[in-house]
Amino acid sequence: MKADVRLMVTADGSHTALSKPFDTTYHSRFGAFQESERVFIELGLQAAFDRFPQDELTIFEMGFGTGLNALLTAREAEKARRRVRYTALEAYPMQPADAAPLNYDALLGTDYLTKLHQSAWNEACPVSPFMTLTKVDQRLQDFSTSEQFHLIYYDAFAPSTQPELWELPIFEKLAHLLLPSGILTTYCSKSYVQRNLRAAGLVVDKQPGPARKREVLRAVKP
Repeated sequence: MKADVRLMVTADGSHTALSKPFDTTYHSRFGAFQESERVFIELGLQAAFDRFPQDELTIFEMGFGTGLNALLTAREAEKARRRVRYTALEAYPMQPADAAPLNYDALLGTDYLTKLHQSAWNEACPVSPFMTLTKVDQRLQDFSTSEQFHLIYYDAFAPSTQPELWELPIFEKLAHLLLPSGILTTYCSKSYVQRNLRAAGLVVDKQPGPARKREVLRAVKP
C-alpha cells in the first residue's frame, strides 16, 4: 500500500512528511535532520563503526519513510570508507514522485535521494561504492530473514499511532535479528518501551536526545 503524504518543513529547515492516514509526521517537527543525525547516526552508526571496525556493517531499518536515515548512512559510509549492507522495511512506501521534492540532497550536498527512492523493491541495489540497499515492502510482523544485523534503526511511528509495533513480541523479534554486541537505537524513550526492550534481553541505555527531546534510547544485545 503506497503512502499518502504531504511534505512539510521542520524547524531546522529539513523536510518531513505528514502521513495523512495516520495523521502523524515521519520525523520530529523540531528538526528532521537533527533527530535522525542524533538518534541513528551518532548513537547508532558511528557507535557501530567503532564496535565492529573490521566488518562490512549490516543495518536493518524499520520505517524507511522519506529515506533520510538511509541517505545519512550513505553519506557517513562514504566519508568513513566503510561498506554497509542496508535492509529497510516499509509497509507504506512513498512514491518517487512524492519524494522528489524532499530537500535533503540540497541541504546536505549529496546526490543519493533519487537513487534511494527509485531503486527496485525486494532486491539488493547499489547506492554508492560503499552501500547496498534492499528495500522490503512488508509489515514487520510478517518479515522473516536468516540474516542478522550489527545495527537496527527502529523508526516506526510512535506508540500512540501504532502501539502494536512497541510490544514485547516485536522487540523479541528484533533482539533475534541482532548479532551479539549489536545495537538498536530509537527515538522513543517511554518507560514501557524500555521495559519491553529489557524483557527481550537487551541492555538499555538512555541518551540525551535532539532538540526538544530530553532522552532517546540505545539498546545493546549482550
